[in-house]
Amino acid sequence: MSRVLLIEDDPAVRRGVEWALRHRGHDVAAAPTGEEGLTLLRSHRPDVVVLDLMLPGIPGLDVCRRIREHDQVPIIIVTARGDDIDVVVGLEAGADDYVVKPVRASVLEARMRAVLRRTAPDTEGRTRPRPRTYGDLAIDRAALVVTHRGEPVPLAPSELRLLLALSDAPGQVLSRQQLLEQVWEHSYHGDVRLVDACVKRLRGKLGGDSGHIETVRGFGYRFRAA
Repeated sequence: MSRVLLIEDDPAVRRGVEWALRHRGHDVAAAPTGEEGLTLLRSHRPDVVVLDLMLPGIPGLDVCRRIREHDQVPIIIVTARGDDIDVVVGLEAGADDYVVKPVRASVLEARMRAVLRRTAPDTEGRTRPRPRTYGDLAIDRAALVVTHRGEPVPLAPSELRLLLALSDAPGQVLSRQQLLEQVWEHSYHGDVRLVDACVKRLRGKLGGDSGHIETVRGFGYRFRAA
């Protein structure tokens, strides 16, 4: 069971999604506005946030940015149009994934489970890997911690999983489709924008170490260890 914070202003959608998630065993707190959602974020301490982009008062994009200022909780945005520029802007604001209205509970729950798996440590009993260092960058795969010159780099779940996927195959070019399937567990080619938006955010957070992630035009991305 996951603790879910649902921020949705449409009463019918809010009630429907809340009921469906509760019926599947999730603990759901729902808010009709961004302001109330940010308040509930502190008290409910959710495992995942489901955030509508079209909100009264504080817009959904600003809510997403405010959450990302101090919290790396997974965020799934809800949009009315899958091809809308708002999807890309929302992803660049810090969201991990998105769903399109009308929201299907089965699709939303699948996305929730996928994004939560990105934050789960390896518990299969394999030998605990040692942290790997690449210049000033250190990646601890067991603890799911990334540091730059000894200081933690706060990464959202998708950013962390993307960095792990790329750095696990240094020098190898991974296509956007490969990364989409490996990190987001999607197979629809149109969702490759998830990859590009996440790479952009990840490079911004890595700062001086962003050069480790190289774009191979027409193919995808490659991690440069040196």
